[in-house]
Amino acid sequence: MALSRARRDRGVDYWPGFVDALSTLILGIIFLLTVFVVVQFVLSQEVTGKDTALARLSARIAQLTDLLGLEQSSKVSLEEQIAQLRASLATTDTERDRYKGLYDSLSGGTAAAQGQVSELSGKLDAEKQVSLRALAQVEVLNQQIAALRRQLGALEQALDVSDKRDKDSQSRLAELGQRLNIALAQRVQELSRYRSDFFGRLRELLGNRPDIRIVGDRFVLQSEVFFDTGQSVLKPEGRTELDKIATVLLELTRQIPQDIAWVLRVDGHTDVRPTGGGRTNWDLSAARAIAVVQYLISKGMQPQRLVAAGFGEFQPIDAGTTDEAYSRNRRIELKLTER
Repeated sequence: MALSRARRDRGVDYWPGFVDALSTLILGIIFLLTVFVVVQFVLSQEVTGKDTALARLSARIAQLTDLLGLEQSSKVSLEEQIAQLRASLATTDTERDRYKGLYDSLSGGTAAAQGQVSELSGKLDAEKQVSLRALAQVEVLNQQIAALRRQLGALEQALDVSDKRDKDSQSRLAELGQRLNIALAQRVQELSRYRSDFFGRLRELLGNRPDIRIVGDRFVLQSEVFFDTGQSVLKPEGRTELDKIATVLLELTRQIPQDIAWVLRVDGHTDVRPTGGGRTNWDLSAARAIAVVQYLISKGMQPQRLVAAGFGEFQPIDAGTTDEAYSRNRRIELKLTER
């Protein structure tokens, strides 16, 4: 008692209260930790149970999926089988209807067939009568054929005789053809002789001019002798030269026998350069040849002994492009030939 009073005398002691508060706090923390641990354990058990249940549920879903796939395959197969059965049923119905129609036709046709048999019997008798008449006609035809064969034999004999005559005629024709060829060759030789005389006389009359020459069987005269450039009207000096040619032609006409078919062909030619004015080289060459022919007719030549032809620039004798080449290609050619 004296001690307690002594402590009170020294002041208030807080330590026991502090220890009590600290102990209470520690106990509260321990309790909270214990609760947390318990809750954590419970939650862990719950989560583990959920995972297990989820795994079982996933496995079940997989099984159901497989079962659903099988069911769908079975459904498709069943639908195909149903479609096939329906098609078979339709075919069967069609066949049934067809056979039914055939049966009905046969049933209805039996009576008709019996009537047709009677009718056919009558027709058969009629056909027998027709056959007898036909046999008689065949016999008549056989006799006619025999007569025709005899006539054919006579015609064949006549044809043999005609063939022999034809062969003789062909031999005579061949002989006549040879004679004709020989005669024509002689006429051609005669015409060649007159052509040579014609060209020789022209050469004598026209002189040795460079613009007039003989090329093969043609007498070639440059166009400048008769025409101005691009024109088809005869120049005065051209008419003078044609007068000489007409003199020789008229004399030659009197010498050549009338049975020789000959003509003097007058050919007009130009160079490749265009004439201008909408006139083609073909037109110009033909117009020049016609002008020469008309002038010779005016001098007494027979029209049936003259031929005018235009060749334009398409028969050149010089392929060059110089003025000399162009001048050589612009020409009038005279050719004494057979008609």
